[in-house]
Amino acid sequence: MTTNIVEIQDLSHQYSKDWAVKEVSFNIKSKGILGLLGSNGAGKSTTMNILCGVINQTQGTVLINGIDMQKNPVEAKKLIGFLPQKAPLYLDLTVDEYLTHCAHIRLMPEKSIKQALEEVKERCGIAHFSKRLLKNLSGGYQQRVGIAQAIIHKPLLVVLDEPTNGLDPVQILEVRKLIKEIGKEHAVIFSTHILSEVQAACDDIKMIEKGRMVFEGTVAEFGNYQRPDSLLMTMELPPNKETLKAISGVLEVEAIDGKTVKIQFDTNQDITENLISESVKNGWRLTGIHLEKSSLDDVFAQLSQKDAHAN
Repeated sequence: MTTNIVEIQDLSHQYSKDWAVKEVSFNIKSKGILGLLGSNGAGKSTTMNILCGVINQTQGTVLINGIDMQKNPVEAKKLIGFLPQKAPLYLDLTVDEYLTHCAHIRLMPEKSIKQALEEVKERCGIAHFSKRLLKNLSGGYQQRVGIAQAIIHKPLLVVLDEPTNGLDPVQILEVRKLIKEIGKEHAVIFSTHILSEVQAACDDIKMIEKGRMVFEGTVAEFGNYQRPDSLLMTMELPPNKETLKAISGVLEVEAIDGKTVKIQFDTNQDITENLISESVKNGWRLTGIHLEKSSLDDVFAQLSQKDAHAN
């Protein structure tokens, strides 16, 4: 049986009286990019810090390639590369000095550090800044150095907590491209509250809200999570709004143009069947009917509300 790269079971953590994370469970089986999505304060960073052994959980277990993080933290941490929200940079060091230091604290064999250093600089596009002080790099290149320190030891798992925070649009695109490349060779957890980042970079999504897991699935499944509650109906001979509102399941009707209306409907009824039947019976000459899919922002809001109502 193949061991999961990450196995988190019933993870909970309490600060004072408040639970930052409550009964979170998930596995990662292979390479690729998993988006850990949630609003600010949802519990993402606490989950990442526990996963990487920065803090100890109140309850639950974290296994990295079968190694228990609490029972054998040194061996578990050897398998992880971590970039927290604020990159742990020593700004008075050069790029080479800093990455060499990171290799040492990752307990890399001395003989392998030089080659690993050159490889990671090339991969992250920072080789031309080898002798540059970190404080003299732009925010985007500092973030590249932060990612480089997370992968210099070729970890099984790379954890990136809000890696594009504070970057300008061009820098975001560059860092996103780098993360996609890393995802081809490593299992990556990409924590963010920005929906567009998940769409652009991730294969699968897990969403945390108020410390609890409220969604697990692909990006496509996330976008289609909530059933549509509106549709566009186009007819050659449309009736008046009152006639449409009288149809079972129709809640509101809005005229879009002379032939198209937007219909809000009760999701518990098969509204399309009702509308088509009425159109045929009354000769409205229906030419098109299209469900409106929720945007990712809508789904995000709905899942957040769902969690709030559950508690």
